[in-house]
Amino acid sequence: MIDNTIAALVEYAQQNGLITEDDRVWAVNALLERLRLDSFAAPEAAEVRPVHELLDELTDYAVSRGLCADDPTARDLYDTGLMGCLTPRPSQVRPQFRALLAEDPKKATDWYYAFSGATNYIRWDRIRRNIVWKSPTEYGELDITINLSKPEKATTTGAAFRAASQAAASYPKCMLCAENEGYAGRYNHPARQNHRPVPFVLDGEDWFLQYSPYVYYNEHCIAFSARHYPMVVDGHSLRQLLDFVTVFPHYFMGSNADLPIVGGSIFTHAHFQGGRYDFAMAKAPIETPLSFRGFEELETGIVKWPMSVIRLRGADRSRLAALGEKILALWRGYSDESAYIFAETEGVPHNTITPIARRRGRDYELDLVLRNNLTTEELPLGVYHPHPELHHIKKENIGLIEVMGLAVLPPRLKRELARVAELLVSGGDLRSDELTEKHADWAEELKTRHSFTAENVEQILRDEVGAVFSRVLEHAGVYKRGPEGTAAFLRFVEAVNRA
Repeated sequence: MIDNTIAALVEYAQQNGLITEDDRVWAVNALLERLRLDSFAAPEAAEVRPVHELLDELTDYAVSRGLCADDPTARDLYDTGLMGCLTPRPSQVRPQFRALLAEDPKKATDWYYAFSGATNYIRWDRIRRNIVWKSPTEYGELDITINLSKPEKATTTGAAFRAASQAAASYPKCMLCAENEGYAGRYNHPARQNHRPVPFVLDGEDWFLQYSPYVYYNEHCIAFSARHYPMVVDGHSLRQLLDFVTVFPHYFMGSNADLPIVGGSIFTHAHFQGGRYDFAMAKAPIETPLSFRGFEELETGIVKWPMSVIRLRGADRSRLAALGEKILALWRGYSDESAYIFAETEGVPHNTITPIARRRGRDYELDLVLRNNLTTEELPLGVYHPHPELHHIKKENIGLIEVMGLAVLPPRLKRELARVAELLVSGGDLRSDELTEKHADWAEELKTRHSFTAENVEQILRDEVGAVFSRVLEHAGVYKRGPEGTAAFLRFVEAVNRA
């Protein structure tokens, strides 16, 4: 039976363009070496099945022979090594990508996305476990994902940020470094034998492109610098974002903020995230037109969005970058006590920006999301962070993906919301159940507005989770919607024009 599985995996690799007919014997022998086998009897026909099933069977065999420990981490390390036996070398992958990129950027990314799935670098079998839906709100349809494909990410504190920044160098230095390509991994670092990032240039600097192993949306990609240096949002990074959408005009590209709480999870390596997807924020219109002195040719305005977004649009990307850099520089040092915005406290900086670039035909579009990571004794996780009454749904950082309108919610919600639904229909006690106690205030308020049945409870809860996420984004906005918030926002715009 193991011979049949080996043959099926080799056939799968050939069908998906990872190897050719000339490579078949070599590929079989590479797998035999990995499995500590010294013979092989080729079956008359190989039944090709989903790659994760074939890899699971071979890993089960390895576990039964003591070649692999029977735990999730060890199994991931082992099955990635198996797939690495069949993944083309970088010297084969990169010329293919470059040739397609010269012909048509979309053809290049179409091929590379399919390749990344075929090598099982994108783990489609796990991604399909996620629970996803769209929720209608006043800001458009928000995307909601209950993440069941990868471990839940904890909120990054200032202390954790400093510890990560000061960590001793290792190999690879982080999970984004180019040295990950082909790396066998270890218990605290994932295997990457099937990883083939492709190089390109941003604003004169060498970068690489890859896809996320756990994509949250269509063609969810990561661009990362060839050098290991801390991420920062500045004029250079704005030019790089606009450069990226020049090379790949069918993708958007954005950066997490560069401060803890409002930023992402990897601060030690300069990187961006993008892809081929229109989030609700990208569809949101300009609500309040603006004009910036010296940049009157650009279309600018405040976006109708729960967070505080200035949109710049125009055909000359250098002008967008220049205005973006001016706005960023002013925001870094801007305080407005009446709006509870402080650029720094006790020497700790608080203001930064989450920038996102995209194309609109010949025009470029740059969204600048104003961020602030101030904390207080009452709100130790952040003043502009989901407040405690929303933590039953979302407590984690509001990073780039959430900013654009996609909620990445923790896996615990699958069981908890299912139990909430049961008790709402049956009339049970929400406060006496450990799965629903944290949701009781929310669920009891819902009962004042809805009559729940077995047929409607799931849809109502999904819509109401979307409503909670829109409030999460409102909490993360530094300028609250309404006359007072708009007036404070315009005071900042006036400060930019005076600079």
